[in-house]
Amino acid sequence: MEPNKGLVSALFLFFLLHETIASPTPKPHIKPRPPPHRPCRHLTFYFHDIIFNGKNSKNATAAIVGSPPWGNRTILAGQSHFGNLVVFDDPITLDNNLHSAPVGRAQGFYIYDRKDIFTAWLGFSFVFNSTQHRGSINFAGADPLMNKTRDISVIGGTGDFFMTRGVATLETDAFEGEVYFRLRVDIKLYECW
Repeated sequence: MEPNKGLVSALFLFFLLHETIASPTPKPHIKPRPPPHRPCRHLTFYFHDIIFNGKNSKNATAAIVGSPPWGNRTILAGQSHFGNLVVFDDPITLDNNLHSAPVGRAQGFYIYDRKDIFTAWLGFSFVFNSTQHRGSINFAGADPLMNKTRDISVIGGTGDFFMTRGVATLETDAFEGEVYFRLRVDIKLYECW
C-alpha cells in the first residue's frame, strides 16, 4: 500500500507550521552586565600647593608660568583665573599636615581653562621615592574646582604602579586665599600589575 502523497504533504506542512509557531520568538541579544568593578588597590594622599606670590619664594611650590595679557605672573588673573598656567612641585603627605614627612612629590601643571566658571585642567604625576612606595602614578583630567569632589583619570604609572589605571577623587581639603591649598586625593586603582 502506497501512502497517500496528499496526506504526507499535509502532515509535513502541519509539522513545519507547528514548529514555526511553537518555537520561541528570537529575543534581541542582551549582554549580561559585568560584575561590579572592585579596586585592586586603594590609596589616600594629600598634596600641598603654595603658589608664588612675589614674596614667598623660599617656600613656594608652584609658580604661574603663563598668563593672559590682563594678568601677571605673581597674581592669579581675574575672578576665574582664566588663562593662567601654573607649574607645581608639591610635597605629598599621608595626612593633612603640611609639615609631615613627605612620601613623594606631586609634579605637573594646571591650566585655568574657562572664563565663566572657576575650573582647571590637570596633568601631573605623583613621584614616590620612599620605603613604602617607589615609582609614579600619572593623572590627567578636568577639575571643576567648585564641586566638593572631582574625579580625574589615573592613566598609568611606573615602578610599584607599573601600567596602573583607575580613578582619583580630588577634594579641596583646605585653602588660604589664593596662595595655599591642600588637596585630598583618594585613589582607586582598577588595573594593577
